[in-house]
Amino acid sequence: MKIKKLDHLSKIYHRYDAFIIDLWGVMHNGIVLSPSAVEAVNKLQDNNKKIIFLTNAPRPVKKVTEFLRKLKMEEKLLKNVFSSGEAAMNSLKENKFGKSFFHLGPQRDDSLFFNIRENKTSIEECDFILCTGMFDEKEEDLIFYEKLLKNFTKKKLVCTNPDITVHRGGEEEYCAGKIAEIFEKLGGDVIYFGKPHKEVYLSCIDKKKKTLVIGDNLKTDIKGANNMKLDSIFITNGIHKSKKIINEKNAQELIDEHKVYANFFQNELTW
Repeated sequence: MKIKKLDHLSKIYHRYDAFIIDLWGVMHNGIVLSPSAVEAVNKLQDNNKKIIFLTNAPRPVKKVTEFLRKLKMEEKLLKNVFSSGEAAMNSLKENKFGKSFFHLGPQRDDSLFFNIRENKTSIEECDFILCTGMFDEKEEDLIFYEKLLKNFTKKKLVCTNPDITVHRGGEEEYCAGKIAEIFEKLGGDVIYFGKPHKEVYLSCIDKKKKTLVIGDNLKTDIKGANNMKLDSIFITNGIHKSKKIINEKNAQELIDEHKVYANFFQNELTW
């Protein structure tokens, strides 16, 4: 399959009943909303299309929607949001990986385990490691995480955000997926919640509806679409924006490099 440049979503939207759309990298950059993406989503709503915002945010849906409100996203667009954090939280409540856990991540993610916070303990005493990202004071020190985890690879690591990096405005930041990558290289086993893993899509997809996936991350959004055998649009001005994709040849080379395939690409989601 050869990727095609898509100037306007309006040219193809009628082929699909539902749209699974990434948030960070498509709808916003962590600081401001994308006006063209918001317009596109509003047009889809006007045409009675089903929209699901699926994000690898390691937080409950409630916290994700609170953040989107701060970015001034309209309330009518917040009805169908699902996060990897929400999927993980549902499993944590059922003690699927044990009871006690060590939280590896920033304090702002504590909402993920608020209802079971009494089960939080040290890395030595825990049943499993719950990874939501980097510690605030250790956001770039990868050697620190190697040293922290090397003696605990017999424990399971639950990763609530498979993304390796994300762009906050113009700055690139590591995500929980980077720590999961380190843990696997050390010989440990990781349980992932989020794209591209099939489980997170099962709460979103109606098999009777023809669905289009829109995302900026080839390893998660587009790979996830491939795993679910869904059509996709690759948004090039997100996580891969440094590649400066300007034509179909550039785009094809990049997706081939990542061993995925996409139907279309846009610089940003544009109606």
